[in-house]
Amino acid sequence: MDRLKQIEAFVEVVEKGSLARAALEQKVTPVMLGRRIDALEKRLGAKLMRRTTRHLTLTEEGTVFLDHCRKLLAELNAAEKIISEGRHKATGHLVVSAPAAFGRKHVAPHAPGFVAANPDVKISFNLTDHVIDLMREGYDLGIRIGGVIEPSFVAVKLAANRRVVCGTPDYFSRYGIPKTLDDLARHNCLAFNLQGGQQRGWYFQKNGKPVTIKVNGSLDCNDGELLHRWACQSLGLAWRSTWEIQPQLASGELVTVLDEYALPHYDIMAVYPQQRHLPAKIRFFIDVLKAIYAGPNYWARTD
Repeated sequence: MDRLKQIEAFVEVVEKGSLARAALEQKVTPVMLGRRIDALEKRLGAKLMRRTTRHLTLTEEGTVFLDHCRKLLAELNAAEKIISEGRHKATGHLVVSAPAAFGRKHVAPHAPGFVAANPDVKISFNLTDHVIDLMREGYDLGIRIGGVIEPSFVAVKLAANRRVVCGTPDYFSRYGIPKTLDDLARHNCLAFNLQGGQQRGWYFQKNGKPVTIKVNGSLDCNDGELLHRWACQSLGLAWRSTWEIQPQLASGELVTVLDEYALPHYDIMAVYPQQRHLPAKIRFFIDVLKAIYAGPNYWARTD
């Protein structure tokens, strides 16, 4: 017999003062409640109450046990309430990982407004260009741009995005416009590097298949914002996301090339581990970002 049901029966009978009234409240028969209390007393090896047809009195052991049972049930109800509210009201600590530049410009700036609207939430960010193992390192949510998503994770598209090759009109007037991927070998490419200075390749789609092009140039670094700045200074070609360079594309300061080879889907996504009930803090934050990113001319802003 379920231990919790035995305890609930004991407390209910004491509070209602009789088996009949307690049985009516719990929608069971008095006989069933009596059996639960008998089983409880047998398991404990102690008499908890004395019952007659007219009176019910607690033993000394029953009085002590009743106090503990009431506290136990109160704590259980409180725990269930917290979890239940967490599915409908944003509460708790939200831990988020995001790419460094994107997180600084387009994720973290929206956190104060979210916290103001959801005062029971605390947010922590880790802004890094390294891919974080969300489950192992205890993150609720990761913001990813392109890439492969593990089968054990759910990915929600926040906004459309592509990775494109870009440069200034001045650069192209001096060095020419690449027409094919092979032409990149003759250009100064501003590449992102990994630890130890090893350059990361540029990814494209050719004849419907993904290809990686190894590029070279006089400058490389591990900071996307610096690569963006160098491209705007006509120092070379950069392979950047449209979310980052949209203001310069709109003004004509930067121009894209090799667009027919650009990866079709390099979208901005919110990623989280699969779970049966998604906490409101995660669901609400995703909804807020989607709404903000869908705003008119959001990506063309320079602030």
